[in-house]
Amino acid sequence: MLMEHKIAPDAVDFIDDELLARLARQGEDKVRVREVIAKSLEKKALSLEETAALLAAESPELIEEIFEAARRLKRDVYGNRIVLFAPLYIGNYCVNDCKYCGFRRSLRTTVRRTLNDEELVREIIELENLGHKRLILVYGEHPNYSPEFIAHTVEIAYSTKSGPGEIRRVNINAAPLSVEGFQTVKKAGIGTYQIFQETYHRKTYAVYHPEGTDKGDYFWRLNSMDRALQAGCDDVGLGVLFGLYDWKYEVLALIAHALHLQRHYNVGPHTISFPRIQPANGLELDLPYRVTDAQFKRLVAILRLAVPYTGLIMTARESKAVRDDVIEFGVSQIDAGTRLEIGSYQEKDKQGQELNREQFQIGDPRQLDEVIRWLAEREYVPSFCTSCYRKGRTGEHFMEFAIPGFIHNFCTPNALLTFSEYLNDYASPQTKAVGEALVKKEMQRYQNEKIKPQLITRLEQVNKGEHDLYF
Repeated sequence: MLMEHKIAPDAVDFIDDELLARLARQGEDKVRVREVIAKSLEKKALSLEETAALLAAESPELIEEIFEAARRLKRDVYGNRIVLFAPLYIGNYCVNDCKYCGFRRSLRTTVRRTLNDEELVREIIELENLGHKRLILVYGEHPNYSPEFIAHTVEIAYSTKSGPGEIRRVNINAAPLSVEGFQTVKKAGIGTYQIFQETYHRKTYAVYHPEGTDKGDYFWRLNSMDRALQAGCDDVGLGVLFGLYDWKYEVLALIAHALHLQRHYNVGPHTISFPRIQPANGLELDLPYRVTDAQFKRLVAILRLAVPYTGLIMTARESKAVRDDVIEFGVSQIDAGTRLEIGSYQEKDKQGQELNREQFQIGDPRQLDEVIRWLAEREYVPSFCTSCYRKGRTGEHFMEFAIPGFIHNFCTPNALLTFSEYLNDYASPQTKAVGEALVKKEMQRYQNEKIKPQLITRLEQVNKGEHDLYF
């Protein structure tokens, strides 16, 4: 059963294949690259042409200058915080037949399942007992997963509590909806609505997404963010599945999409994700556009420079080694303790993956506590902060705080408060020792004399057992 698509009459085709292809092929101009880097360090979003200039850089010294600029911009805009979340798969029934996906409808070896309410509660309790505060709920594209069903699962996530544990922000990754459908899920209190175009290149899109499926409708998917924003979902997340087509083209297309949203709605994407295609059940494809680790590092750094105030999400598709290498170039969010099999967070003793039950193979299987210790040892502050969403600092309002730099008044204090909560409630002794040393060091570095006394007081309250204190 396919869903009826009705594209708004004012929908805009903002992907110019010919322009993007030409920009992706241009040659290196050292003077221009350095001009663009200088602009990016002023925290100014880049144009398509400026982003293309960075993509054209091939000289080792220019690439290193791009990396150093990305490191600097990451520190200036986000500090040394890394926001943590967990994906929670709700159901894997799907009407689509995407050739790279372990959930595609024609794959008869996939084990299909949808969590019922009781199973969902148990999954959420398990995640809360690990220390998670932020979830992204993931759904296949199927009539079973209607806007009303999605809203119901979001409400369950918010209402389920376990000891000091609670979910404070629920994002969703779900099929494109109508404006009315987005209004329904917005009323349930979702944070960010996330959907990936997979590839913006139309001919390639048609190859991997057959006609006669919901996902085969390129423009229905392309305009989904417009409908979400029209419905009041002011935080949206874009993404590409890198490896389906040329990586330079896809980076430019992401920027074209971000610029389109900025022009029409006065706010760009809240996040951009850049997963690389990974092994999956039944995946037997020739993929000539696979992205190397060196190219992956470059695209993350260039995205950081192109969209300075957009969160960049690097998922557990990548290995620990890759995440270790790339995180400094602009990543602001990662998942941890990730499990993709539906219902598997409750199966504590289960080792490894069964790909016939999961969408793809993950590269970093470490548990949340291990990931937090790894971050703290590298002097990144793990953050479970949700204050901006809950205080209304989202969409255009987020930019009012972020662009002048006022966000530093909130982000570092809230990161330290939520990190200290985790250390007190959930951390292993080894992680607690590393984390407390980092909090102490961060407090010595913190220079905002107006907020610092309040922060000291609130940290003392957290250490005495209080929860959910934030600026």
